[in-house]
Amino acid sequence: MSLAKITRISGRALAVPGDDIDTDRIIPARYLRCVTFDGLGEHAFRDERFTPEGVAREHPMNRPDAREAAILVSGQNFGCGSSREHAPQSLWRFGFKAVVAGSFAEIFFGNSTGIGVPCVTLAPADLAELTSWVQANPAGQVDVDLEALEVRAGGKAWKAGMPDSARSSLVSGKWDSIADLLEGASAAETVGKTLPYVR
Repeated sequence: MSLAKITRISGRALAVPGDDIDTDRIIPARYLRCVTFDGLGEHAFRDERFTPEGVAREHPMNRPDAREAAILVSGQNFGCGSSREHAPQSLWRFGFKAVVAGSFAEIFFGNSTGIGVPCVTLAPADLAELTSWVQANPAGQVDVDLEALEVRAGGKAWKAGMPDSARSSLVSGKWDSIADLLEGASAAETVGKTLPYVR
C-alpha cells in the first residue's frame, strides 16, 4: 500500500542548536504514559520551554512564529538516549515535517522515517552556515530535497546525507512498515491455508 511520496519538504525552518539533544529533552518521560500520541506536540521540549510552574522560558520553540516552521535544524547526535517513539511524534505534532542535523541516533532516525519525517544530515561547516542563515532569516524558505539530496536556502545548496534505504522508502511512498505488513495480509492468509500445521 503506497502512501504519500515524500520527495521534498519546503517551508520556514527553526533552529534549536545543540549537540547530543536526547529524547528525554525532546519529550520528558512523564508524557510517555499517554494512550495515544495526541497532544504530544504541546509538550515537545517542555522542560526547556517552560519552568516547573509553567512560565515560558526563552526558547526558539516559544517564538510566536515557531508553529509556522516545517523544518527543525539542530546539531550532532540528535535524538540520542532512550528509544522512545514519542520523541519524533511530538516534533511532528508540533508541526515539523523534516529535521536537518549533523547526525542522528539510529533509533530516533528509524522512528522518524516510520512516520514520514525525513532526517537528513549536513557536514559540520554546512550545518553551521544553514543554522546561521535560519536564525537571521526566520521567515525565509528552506527546501529539503530528497530526490536531489540537497538542502537549499538563501540561494545556496548544501549536499545532504541520508541512508539509501530510508530515502528510497520515503520517495516511493513505502515508509510505513505496518502498512506494508497489512498489504500482505491476504497473501499470508492464502499461504497459511496451504500449510498443514496451520489448519
